[in-house]
Amino acid sequence: MRLPNAAIERVLDTWSVARLATLTPEGRPHQVPIVFARVQGLLWSPIDAKPKAPGELARVRHLRANPAASLLLDDYADDWSRLWWLRIDATARVVEPATLDADPEAAAAVAALRAKYPQYARVAVLRDPPVLLALQPLRIESWCAGIDAVPVC
Repeated sequence: MRLPNAAIERVLDTWSVARLATLTPEGRPHQVPIVFARVQGLLWSPIDAKPKAPGELARVRHLRANPAASLLLDDYADDWSRLWWLRIDATARVVEPATLDADPEAAAAVAALRAKYPQYARVAVLRDPPVLLALQPLRIESWCAGIDAVPVC
């Protein structure tokens, strides 16, 4: 059964983690967990100051070369009547704001990320140089075991 639209909206606004899939130059899938916030229909993910490999991250390199991306949000439970998933196929762009004052769209994304994740009171939302990923949903697919499966309904 497909997730109801109201549940999809709530999940996109409240769920804390997703898996971002990109394609390597060789065409192999590459997945990483990300945080994200929805602002005016776009899903934004920062390259934040949590410990990461130095230099440009693979997800950023992949999206520069091929903007096709997919996000997977899901919840697993031993009680299989509560299972659900949501997949968003998207086109992504790499956003590198010189300053947030000069880029109101990026500033709104950073504000939404700070509001959603209290951890950003201790960890910088953007590392230096600042990079955000903006994902434009193209197609949304979902499944749930039943209406009681989604805790945010």
